[in-house]
Amino acid sequence: MTIPADQVRMPSSPRKQLQGWGARNAISFDPEFTPGARNAVGVCLRVQPQEKVCVITDEVTLEIAASIVSELETVGSPHNVWVLEDLAPRPLQDLPEEVIDDLETSQVSIFAVQAQRNELRSRMQMTDMVNRKKIRHAHMVNINRQIMMEGMRADFQKVDRLSAKVVDLVRKAQRVRATTAAGTDLTAELNHNYRWLKTSGLITPEKWGNLPGGEIFTTPGEVNGTFVIDGVVGDYLCAKFGSLRENPLTIHIKKNRLTEAHSENRELEDDFWKYTHTDENSDRVGEFAIGTNIDLKDVIGQILQDEKYPGVHIAFGNPYGAHTGADWDSSTHIDVVGRKFNIWVDEQQIMQDGTFLLEA
Repeated sequence: MTIPADQVRMPSSPRKQLQGWGARNAISFDPEFTPGARNAVGVCLRVQPQEKVCVITDEVTLEIAASIVSELETVGSPHNVWVLEDLAPRPLQDLPEEVIDDLETSQVSIFAVQAQRNELRSRMQMTDMVNRKKIRHAHMVNINRQIMMEGMRADFQKVDRLSAKVVDLVRKAQRVRATTAAGTDLTAELNHNYRWLKTSGLITPEKWGNLPGGEIFTTPGEVNGTFVIDGVVGDYLCAKFGSLRENPLTIHIKKNRLTEAHSENRELEDDFWKYTHTDENSDRVGEFAIGTNIDLKDVIGQILQDEKYPGVHIAFGNPYGAHTGADWDSSTHIDVVGRKFNIWVDEQQIMQDGTFLLEA
């Protein structure tokens, strides 16, 4: 059983305090966040004492950010912490100038923020800069207590070993097929002009990564079929609708374009359809991915973690062309996640009912 994040309760323990947070004077945090924060700083980002770190957070995420900053102080790295509400009204129209200037001189950045509707533009401005400067960047959008206690405690070295095996297979393949007992039957024809990326949680200057990590992805050549989304949908719709186990969204894709979307939850159906028709490529499959975080046991209703859940997920819109090599773009990007996949890479089955048939 998955316990909702707001119901997770940990044994009481003395809260740690950080001094020097401007007008706030001090921020306290639950020491139970420390293992996940240590994973982020020491394992995923491998921050060194001489490296400058830019930490971007918001009022809702202050406690998690404080646990991360505590680890940076242990390492001894110089760092600046930016609380978005101190800089500009939310939702952000553009990335604040103070953050842009700080990123210019940083080797590492951490973005631990709760997403708000219509802020994708400002996040794209940030990741464009991260790409240009080759900053090791941890993207922790909608990070919360449950994710810190679960996904951020994963063995990312083990996840990386499995991810490497899977990406080696798909890079040579012509197609990937995915099915589920719920009714998904999807085939992705692969374009070898587009690169596969491994974002296992071990972040490099070549590709920023979401944390918790654990996926491989590409821009597909062409996707066709049916996807029964009984996991989650992404962006701001994730917080609005949560887990779709009880009310799935069924979509149909032809020649890489969304053609139909149906759900008993008509508000979900309408919101998803509107989002995927924002611009001329919002309904185009820009990402085809396989989640590889084998320490995750179920979808929890949080896209940051759920897209790493073992199985297939796809995204409509922005194809992350700077990394995959795709030559088209979109102002939107929305992931869709299902449960309990069977996956074949060409003729080799690599997953059965949600379990990898490869050893990590």
